Amino acid sequence: MIEWLLHSTIPVGDGVLSVREVVGNVFGLASALLGMRRLMWAWPVGVFGNALLFTVFATGELSGITTEPLWGQAGRQVFFAAVSVYGWWTWRQSRRAGGAVDGGAITPRWAGPRNLALLVAIGAVGYAAAYAFLLRIGSWGPATEAWILAGSMLATWGMARGWVEFWLVWILVDVVGVTTLIKAGYYPTAGMYLFYGAFCALGFVTWWRAERIASRAAESSEQIEPEGVPA
Repeated sequence: MIEWLLHSTIPVGDGVLSVREVVGNVFGLASALLGMRRLMWAWPVGVFGNALLFTVFATGELSGITTEPLWGQAGRQVFFAAVSVYGWWTWRQSRRAGGAVDGGAITPRWAGPRNLALLVAIGAVGYAAAYAFLLRIGSWGPATEAWILAGSMLATWGMARGWVEFWLVWILVDVVGVTTLIKAGYYPTAGMYLFYGAFCALGFVTWWRAERIASRAAESSEQIEPEGVPA
């Protein structure tokens, strides 16, 4: 099974697709679906996909077009795995405290102006640092790779915190990711990015509705006055 997963290919037309790239993206999609429903399994399922995709991008040998590693894509897998530990812990704490009113592990909420300003600042610094680093080590397409890496970091952190806006960050990442991966020859991942873009729009609407339900429930509970104690 391990040999098949790491070295087998799937014939498609005149070319082939790497099994580990396809399977890694399937696990990534499953993680996104579980994340949209705010279920704890989103994090461990995503980590398995991250491990597979790291081996895909860290060598460049599966592209068919470029032999240079896509270190931005590979690096984001490492960051995903690290943040998944934090996300699992955060959602677990939230679920222990009662979770969301609709059964989700965490209640979606808006980041707010202060957190948004912080995210923009971190994103700008993160992009500059990632670009300089990727340019130095020789990654393929450092400008777009840095965008994908920095944006992915912010989006994953936002998901762990339960911020609705993280879906919008993912859409911005996917727009750049599709064109970058097609040019680099990673067609399965490019196809998944295209699908992710549409899926993220659905995820945004789903979390937005959940946030509204939670807000209305909180407002209703605040309006209920405790009954007085008879004298």
